[in-house]
This record gives sequence, structure tokens and C-alpha cells, in this order.
Amino acid sequence: MSDIGRMPYSAASGKFYPLVLCFFVGSGLAALIYEIVWFQLLAFVIGSTAASLAVLLGTFMGGMCLGSLAFARIIPASFHPLRVYAALEFGIGLLAIVILYLLPPAADLYASVGGHGFNGMLFRALLCAAFLLAPTVLMGATLPCAARWVESTPHGVSWLGILYTGNLGGAVFGCLLAGFYLLRLYDMATATFVAAAVNALCAALAFSLAAVAPHHAPAAPTAADRAPQRLESAAVYLTIALSGFTALGAQVVWTRLLSLLLGASVYTFSIILAVFLLGLGLGSSAGSLLARGERNSLVVLGWCQLFLVVAIAWAASSVDVWLVYWPVDPLHTINPWLTFQLDLARCLWAVLPAACLWGASFPLALAAAAPQYEDSGRMVGAVYAANTVGAIVGAVTFSIVLIPTVGTQWAQRILIATPAVAALLILLVSLRAGVPAARRRVALAVVLAVVAFPILGAVVTYGAPPVPGELYAFGRTIMNPDYEAKMLYVGEGMNASIAVSEDEDGFRYFHVSGKAEAGNNPINMRLQRMLAHLPALLNPEPRSVLVVGFGAGVTAGSFVTYPAIKRIVICEIEPLIPRMISGFFSEENYNVVKDPRVEIVYDDARSFILSSREKFDIITSDPIHPWVKGAATLYTHEYFELVKRHLKPGGLVTQWVPLYESTMETVKSEMATFFAAFPDGIAWFNYQEGEQVDVVLFGQADPAPINVDEIVERFDRAENVEAAKSVRQVGFASAIDLLASYAGRGPDLAAWLKGAAINTDRDLRLQYLAGMGLNEDVQYQIYSELLQARRFPSGLFVGSAETLAQLRNAIRENKPGAQVGPPAQK
Repeated sequence: MSDIGRMPYSAASGKFYPLVLCFFVGSGLAALIYEIVWFQLLAFVIGSTAASLAVLLGTFMGGMCLGSLAFARIIPASFHPLRVYAALEFGIGLLAIVILYLLPPAADLYASVGGHGFNGMLFRALLCAAFLLAPTVLMGATLPCAARWVESTPHGVSWLGILYTGNLGGAVFGCLLAGFYLLRLYDMATATFVAAAVNALCAALAFSLAAVAPHHAPAAPTAADRAPQRLESAAVYLTIALSGFTALGAQVVWTRLLSLLLGASVYTFSIILAVFLLGLGLGSSAGSLLARGERNSLVVLGWCQLFLVVAIAWAASSVDVWLVYWPVDPLHTINPWLTFQLDLARCLWAVLPAACLWGASFPLALAAAAPQYEDSGRMVGAVYAANTVGAIVGAVTFSIVLIPTVGTQWAQRILIATPAVAALLILLVSLRAGVPAARRRVALAVVLAVVAFPILGAVVTYGAPPVPGELYAFGRTIMNPDYEAKMLYVGEGMNASIAVSEDEDGFRYFHVSGKAEAGNNPINMRLQRMLAHLPALLNPEPRSVLVVGFGAGVTAGSFVTYPAIKRIVICEIEPLIPRMISGFFSEENYNVVKDPRVEIVYDDARSFILSSREKFDIITSDPIHPWVKGAATLYTHEYFELVKRHLKPGGLVTQWVPLYESTMETVKSEMATFFAAFPDGIAWFNYQEGEQVDVVLFGQADPAPINVDEIVERFDRAENVEAAKSVRQVGFASAIDLLASYAGRGPDLAAWLKGAAINTDRDLRLQYLAGMGLNEDVQYQIYSELLQARRFPSGLFVGSAETLAQLRNAIRENKPGAQVGPPAQK
């Protein structure tokens, strides 16, 4: 049989390769849109946790692994690859639409009868994996399917690498399209249908091309074609698996660290992911060109892993040290697009070299693993599966195990050491497989690799320096001269990095993911206690409380001062926070974690409320800033309706809304969304001249007038002496003074809020609005407009004429703007 006759496919098919490349660009574009949309869906179902990311990456990679392995074993080689490809693309789009509409109600149905905590989270994760598995299996089959259309020659294998590059190029565009346009201006449904339309277009074009492009089934390989290469194949599979392990592990670690440096907004995550994909695509192009020549692919693959050692050390040093101290203060501009350019430059500087080498490893592994007459689909499926298995293990190991146990520094040292081991392995195997003419060069390469290992030890030890504690505290503003403090504690949990700092005035601050979230300075103390004391005093007989988010424990601890409250449930997503942070603020939070009335539940707050059948007299929420990715799920209309359903008759809810690091449009969206669920809701000011400005939103399960006389009497009761003292410590001299922080009522603010975007589960536009305005400083303008819209509400406050006159005067005099000193000592 001639060589032409034994080729798997007609050589004439090569002229159609550029058209197939177009399909793969579209396929990658659609896949990344789905990945970003599904990550948002998982944030609702599982919660905004490391588990969500692990499930998404694990299922995404696991499904593609199964698809790549199963394709050649299930689909006969006689089937036309382009028709099969068309069916795969059509099926992906159809299943994505099914997931969009069936996953959320299925999760809600489970949650209504299921539990919370670890077991509930586990079952929700399994449910999501079951839904995502089918379309990702089809995605994984597309590359082996295309491999059957490509000749198993060096030229053909090179084109496989080019197809992989095109797929990654489409993925880069899809990532940016979804993150900066579709989800910013539209919603998840629109993004999903755009991606499904791309799938349908690719399917139609592939089916049309199949009609004019002939397909010849491969001849059965002879015994000579199946010459044993077990050791070489095993080395290639192990090397590409370790490449996937380090690639996804690095993505987890560096995304975590870069989100501290750049700010953990949705745009930061899109930029980081786009740079990773760009590097993979560029590297894949280079690897494809190298695979086309006569070089020993095993040797080139081995040297690629050695260069990875240096590239990972470069990235670790860049992220941990160099970029941290670049003289960059993002607060100097309010133009987000200028900030995005700088963020992109920093990501390219750190991540691109290693990403290029990971990208080059894949086509080199294909070239090294491919006997000339083996079934291309089976070969590509095996290499692809090995890479994705390594990626799954890397994503799960680094996000759930290594970072919480040994920290990011040692996690990066493991990243540096792993490709060195792979390089030694593949170079040793290449010595056995080297052709006689090249044996000396191969042996020299192995000797150099062995000699380099002592040097590697130094690179591993010093290539990943410790991350400055100030980065965990101040994040993107680390170079701002106003943020100088002594670090008291730094810790890395599964879901967040946390820190405690102390400034020169002795005030302590609690930081989450590079942003201060609580503190014992006057303005923060007043906010944290307002969230508790407003509902506790306005509810005649509070018995049970749910606190969403532990923070420094000050809000939860404020409820401890009310003897009538018998149960306090705290829902916290990061277990490290109550255990390690509470002690730094034990005086301010009344040692809340040791109070016998307190139960701490470690789960996503939204999932806990959805799965819990318990109702509460008070629910108070102090979520992280809405520009932080994932936080917007606690600002949606559906979430507020869910909270309302879990209030007892007469129950009350409070919610924090920051006016700083925000825009007028963002604040209006938050307030309008809350008032859509609580139409008669109330806003209260937390204001101090020269400091941040906050608003506390207040809603009632059963709207009723506020009897000011009863609140004054409740404030003055002997049993509430500790509660009254707690209120006075933050600058409110009396109950009247506290109520004077009144900022407006839903109906009175309707004109001001007209046209505001309502944040919903399917349209999380709030996090995109907020992410655009985190450098703006319009808090006083927003405060001024709220003051102008404020009116003394008719019928809201009732009581004696004298008491109402006092309250009216206090509101008119704008008492909440008074300066206060540090909290009094108990």
C-alpha cells in the first residue's frame, strides 16, 4: 500500500484547513462565554466560594476529558468528521440553553428540601456538575473530531496545533466580549443566546463544507505501525498532565494574588483570564511551528518544561514583589479604561511568558505522541485527556487544599518544582528514544538538566518570595501614601485572604481580599452598630437574629447587649474569619463568638437562607462592596424577596449600601432594587465630614408606623442599659439622635430613583456598574442629592407632639453629620 493510500484522509482535505480553523475560533468564543455565564450561575447555586470555581473548572475540564477520550471509541472512523462536528456544535448550544433555564429552578427545588453547610454545598456542587457535564463532554470531543480530518503527518499535526491556537484565540475574544460587553450591558440570557447562535453558525458551515469535502476512512494500522512506544508515550502523557496541573494551579494562585493587586472586580477576572488564554494561543502557535520541523519533539518538549521553571519563577517574583511596588496609584484617574490598560500591562508582564510555554507544550506533546499511521482522533483524545486530568487536579488541589494549608508562597514553589521534574523525566526518556545521530545532543541535554538541579533548588526557594502583608490589606491602593499601617495578622483561607492592620492612631482594621471591610475607628463603628441597633430598637420583641457576614463581629456583637434576644445565627462564607479575626476586636464585638446564644454557619448566605426553614425577627446584612466579583448576588431583587420570606411577622431587615468607591448610577441601582422588594423601606445616613459615607437600608415585613415614644422608652429600659451604652459609644446620645440619621423613604425617593437598573439574578449588571466606578469620588454629591430629596415623612413617625418635634428638629439640623470621638472604654 502506498503512503497516500495509508494516510487517514485525502491529502486534498488540506485546502479546507483554514475553513476548519474558522469553526474552531467560533467554538472557542462560544465556550468562554458559556464558562463566564456558568460561573455566575454557580455563584447563585453553590455560593461565591472557592468550591464554585473548583466545580466549574473541574466539571469543565472533566467533561472535556471524557469527551476527548470517548470520541474515538464511540464514533466510528467512517463517519464524516465535519458532520459529526456540526452535530457536536449544535448539541452544545442546545444544552447551554437548557442549563440557563433549568439549573436555577432545579437548584432552588433541591435547596427547599435540602440542607446547608458542608453537606448542602456538596450536593449543590454535584447537581451543578451533573448539569454541566453533558455540554462539556461535547466540547471535549470537538478537537479529536477535527483530528480525523487532519493528516497524521508532521504537517497535519502542526495544523492540529494551529486549530488549538484558533480555539484559544476565539476564547480570548469570547472572554472579553462577555466580560466587557454582553454581561455589562445585557444579561446572562442574551450572552447565552449569542454563544448558541455562534455554535449554530459553526454547525451550519461545517455541515455545508462536509457536502463538498470528501472523507476517506483510515486504513487499519499494520503491526509495524503499532511499534511499541509505551515508555515514550507514558512520559509524554505524564508531562502534559503535569503541564495542565501547573497551568490551572498557577491560574488559581495568580488570579488570587493579581485580584488583590488590581481589585477583585469582574473586569479584573476577565483581564487575567484573557491574558492566560492569549499566552496559551501564542505558545500553541510557536509549538505548532516547532512540531512541523524535523526536531526531536521529546527533547523540545523537555526544554520547554525547563524554561517553564524560569517563567513561573519570573511570574511569582513579579506578582509577589515587583508589580506590588510599581509606583501605581489607581486613584489618580477615574477613567476605568485607563486603569484597565494598566492592569492588562501588569498581567502581560507577569503571566504571559509562562502561559506561552504551557501553550507550546500541547502541540509538542501531540507531535511526540503521534506514530505516523495511528488514528489521529484517538491520539489527540489521549493527549488532551491527560492534559485536562492534570488541570482538574491542579485546580482542585491549589484552590481547596494547598492555598488554605501552606499558603500562596509554598504553592508557587510547588509550581516551580513540578515542571523541573517533568523536564528531567522527558529528557531521560528522550535519551532512550533519540536517533543515533542526535544521541550526543540528547545526552548533553540530560546532563545539563541533572547538573541544573542544585540551581533549581535555589530557584524554588527564592523564586517565590513571600507576599507582602500590606498587599492583603490594601490591595490595589498599596502604593497610596495614606495607607501606612502595622500589620497584625495575615491569613489565607479557602475563599478569601484576610488581614488585620493598625494605623498610627491605634485604630484597627479588618481587610478582606485587599479591601478594608470593618474597623474600630468611629465611622466604621457607627455603621456596624447602626445595622444592629436600628432593627433591635425598632422591633418591639426581637428574639432571633440572622447576621449575614461576620466581618469584625461588631454588628453581631451589638445584638449580644439585648437580653431579650435568645438566638443569634451568623452566616459566614470563610471559616478563617470568625476564628482568627474576632479576637482582635473582642472589646468592640463583646466577645460574640463565645456567647452561648450564637451559632456560626459556614456557608454562602444566599444558599443558607434558601435552604433554611427558620424565620427570624431580624436579618441584617453587611456584604462586601458590590464591585467585588460575586458580591452582587446579595444585592438582587430575588435575594431581598427571599430575605423577606424568612422574616417573622413584624420582622425587620437592614442592608449596607456604600456611597464611596461608587457612582450615582450604582447607588441608585442598589437602593431601587431594595425598595422594589420593600416599597416602604427607609434609608438612614452614616455620615461624618471628611470620611466615607454609607447608607443603611431598612425594610419591614409588615410596614407600620414607627412609634418614637416606644423606642425612647425601650432605649431607656434598665435591661437595655448595655445596648444604650453601645449606641452612645458611636456618637448617638439618645434614641432621638439615632432616628435623626433618617435619610428618606422609598416612596419619597421614587423620583430620584426613576430609571435606575434593577439588579436581578439573571441580570447582575450591578457588579459591572460598580466595577466601572470604584475609582470615583462622588459620595458627597450623592449625599447632597439625598439630602435635597429628604422630607420629614408624613405618617411614618408617630408619638407625642413633643417627641415628634424633637425628632423633626434633629433631622433638620442634620445631627448625623456631627463629629464623634473614638469609642468610649467599657
